[in-house]
Amino acid sequence: MRVTLLIVFIIAAKHVCAQEYPRKEIDLNQVTDELYGLPDTDANYDELYENLLQLISSPLNLNKATAEEFRFIKILSESQIDHLLNYRREHGKFISVYELQAIPEFDLAILHKLVPFVTVEDELNTLNPSLLKRIKKEGDNYVLVRYERTLQNKRGFENQEPEASRFSGSPDKLYLRFRSSRPGDFSIGFTAEKDPGEQIRWSPSNRYYLTDYFSYHLQLQNKGKLKNLIIGDYQSQFGQGLMLGSVLGMGKGGETITTIRRSNIGLLPYTSAYEGGAMRGIGLTIKATEHVQVSGFFSKLMKDGTLTSNEEEENISAFQTTGFHRNENEFAKRKIIGEKNWGAIIQYDHSVLNAGLMFSQTVFNAAVHPPVSAYNQFDFDGKVNRNIGIYLNYTVQNISFFGEVARSVTGGFAGSGGVLASLSPKLDFSLLYRGYGRNFYTFYSSGFAENTNTQNEKGIYWGWKYTVNRRYRAAGYVDIFQFPWLRFRSYAPSTGYEWLLRFDYEPSRKVKIFIQLREECKSRNVDTNSSNQYKLANGRKNNYWVNLDYSPHAMLRLRSRAQLSTYTINKKVTQGFALMQDFILDIGKLKVTMRYAIFETEDYDNRQYSYENDVWLAYSIPAYNGSGVRKMAIIEYKVTRQISLWLRYAQIRYQNLEFIGSGVDRIDGDCKDDVKAQVVIKF
Repeated sequence: MRVTLLIVFIIAAKHVCAQEYPRKEIDLNQVTDELYGLPDTDANYDELYENLLQLISSPLNLNKATAEEFRFIKILSESQIDHLLNYRREHGKFISVYELQAIPEFDLAILHKLVPFVTVEDELNTLNPSLLKRIKKEGDNYVLVRYERTLQNKRGFENQEPEASRFSGSPDKLYLRFRSSRPGDFSIGFTAEKDPGEQIRWSPSNRYYLTDYFSYHLQLQNKGKLKNLIIGDYQSQFGQGLMLGSVLGMGKGGETITTIRRSNIGLLPYTSAYEGGAMRGIGLTIKATEHVQVSGFFSKLMKDGTLTSNEEEENISAFQTTGFHRNENEFAKRKIIGEKNWGAIIQYDHSVLNAGLMFSQTVFNAAVHPPVSAYNQFDFDGKVNRNIGIYLNYTVQNISFFGEVARSVTGGFAGSGGVLASLSPKLDFSLLYRGYGRNFYTFYSSGFAENTNTQNEKGIYWGWKYTVNRRYRAAGYVDIFQFPWLRFRSYAPSTGYEWLLRFDYEPSRKVKIFIQLREECKSRNVDTNSSNQYKLANGRKNNYWVNLDYSPHAMLRLRSRAQLSTYTINKKVTQGFALMQDFILDIGKLKVTMRYAIFETEDYDNRQYSYENDVWLAYSIPAYNGSGVRKMAIIEYKVTRQISLWLRYAQIRYQNLEFIGSGVDRIDGDCKDDVKAQVVIKF
């Protein structure tokens, strides 16, 4: 009977794309709109989000994935996760991903969204005891080579620049990546990158091996009592990420429920090209008893930064995370700060309860003494930082409680706790409280926060999502926060708020529409007549998005979007907008993607962000600032099932600009052209 039902499900799901390399079914535009927060800082979002992209691009094994792993992909509600796990317990292992339709609350819409993130493996493969044979025959093996270049020259490449500022390498950006993996079994790989302006050189004494950046890892999982072993570069995600969190937690965005809870998934391989977020060494998780797991890690690496000297010793005055080492000035800051990390986590797992006790320590080779400013008087100062913490997750039917409390041994406390609940098959609810002390210190965190780190903040968040039927959905949140101490560009304790409303309308599989409204209010310094006094004013930013996806034909997809924002501070109102039109043509082996966008913003506060299609495993979310036009085109061609080629061209042209950028990155003129080529070989 089960096989008969499965055949029916497969026929009914014939329009759902089959899972085949390179997993193009993941709609990154939708993932970005629904899951990732709205950028509002100057961080490198392309590389930060690339880290999450590579994590979600590795499919989960439906027959082995835990509740925490299902929560990590942020697609399923607590009720749906509960139904999925109950079905697996009652009916045994899944035969196909299409069997998900037999689960209550799962329909074709959920199936279509979930299929790219999960897989069902042939159990006969697990009988093969040889790791080398599994890597060769059963792993998802590929090599990726990428080339990028900006066609215009930056000032750093010109001879008239001072020698210390002049770039030493070519304008080419090179990227090489290899990975072989099998969900829940093994992963092995490396990533190498040379940024524009950097040299290719061999200098082991300076930890420079051909390319400036090189990352590697070897992971083994589920080998008896050995649950997880990673050698090389890795990241961690325990509790709610206050002490130990991966590179970037998902922020406040279109998804109002699942993104506030961090998934307790432990140690993960680090495969991103972002040079500021990995630990390097060894991470280990052992199943001590039936319900107790013990994890430990040790990391030793050199980081970029600035050292200052006094008569007695050297001090660390700043950390650098750009990853650029193009000239003498930048190279002098390369890998001069020694950092050691070690920690241990004891976790209890039984039925609906998951709890853990954590300890971590960070030791630098010199004392951290940042230059004193008005807002950083409570920042970390010293050579050693120790943290202890506990976390607890408790799930009962459709309700999930979660929380973490941590303390810096020489500083203050941080804590967060909340609940996710499916009050009915149509209504989901979330609530979160966080309180982070101004003297709580951590260097690897991704806790839910309005600030860029888990420090100097209190707040309460309430979110909801209501599904009227398959066609209509509505969601929203309100977040009220407080900053007890001064912040950058806000030199007094302050409060703020943020709210969002989103309406989704999907009359058919061919048409998707959403409207999103967001308002954020935070205090900021404003100019005064006195040079030695600061005055705060509330800055209010309103964002309005309208998005239409339309597929008039199976091979053609159109996407239109309008974004508008206003920013009000000190009785002054400025505006900005962006209009984007995407054209996606997929004719089997050949796929063409194009975008045409126009934008105009009165100031930087109204800059517009929107995800832009890129080559596989690259992420692009440019900021539209000023007045101009952006064009982008990608050609993707599958030579064979094993070889795929990409070619991408993007141009941005500004009005009334004599140059783009500043300093050594300055480009004379009003136009910037970027080309990118990539080849992926699967074997």
